[in-house]
Amino acid sequence: MIRPANTCDIKAVLDITKSCALHMTKNGIFQWNKHYPDKASFINDIRNDELFVYCKNEKVIACISICNEMDSAYELVDWKTINKNNLYIHRLAVHPGFQKKGVGKTLMDFAEKYAREKKIISIRLDTFSVNKRNLKFYESRGYGRLEEIYFPKQSEFPFYCYELIL
Repeated sequence: MIRPANTCDIKAVLDITKSCALHMTKNGIFQWNKHYPDKASFINDIRNDELFVYCKNEKVIACISICNEMDSAYELVDWKTINKNNLYIHRLAVHPGFQKKGVGKTLMDFAEKYAREKKIISIRLDTFSVNKRNLKFYESRGYGRLEEIYFPKQSEFPFYCYELIL
């Protein structure tokens, strides 16, 4: 079940993202660290009704932020659609114990349906260039790779921007 998150979910969401960060690090993917994702981002997402959690047997096992505002890191990207009426996916995380079971796919299906219902023209996101699994995942869903951006506090390697035109 996917539902809007509330402040009671913050601890579970942070536990999930920390578990994901450790799992990725063990696999040589230094995508998330002590700087990101952070509690303040999730609190802001909840305040803006943009954080959703996936629950199994009433336990939060995954999350996704579906945001309305473009982050400043995206301002110079040459997107395929105009910068109006777009959604931005951030902080998609599935606890490692539940990965490879379709949870990420279900969350993206939810986000894409949500966007279509709101008559959004495109969904935008970024993912770490070293995370080959994520690259394949988004490309298999029809997201087109655009430009590279950098988050110096996260990695020396680029993140690729993607866009799905609806």
